[in-house]
Amino acid sequence: MSVDLSEAKWFKSSRSQAGKECVEAAFLDGGLVGVRDSKNPTGPALVFTPHEWDTFTTEIQSGQFDRA
Repeated sequence: MSVDLSEAKWFKSSRSQAGKECVEAAFLDGGLVGVRDSKNPTGPALVFTPHEWDTFTTEIQSGQFDRA
């Protein structure tokens, strides 16, 4: 899937520290969600469908990705 990210409005979590070691997200056309590394803003980004993003955020909230 090829998505134009040139007009994306990237943002960090409100819980993010002032440093540049964050993940940034952008809400894109068609309900897609872009995710990138804030240390490399011109680098590659992942793009998720609405279903994939909902599944991912639900699993985060349920503790699915907690470190052991």
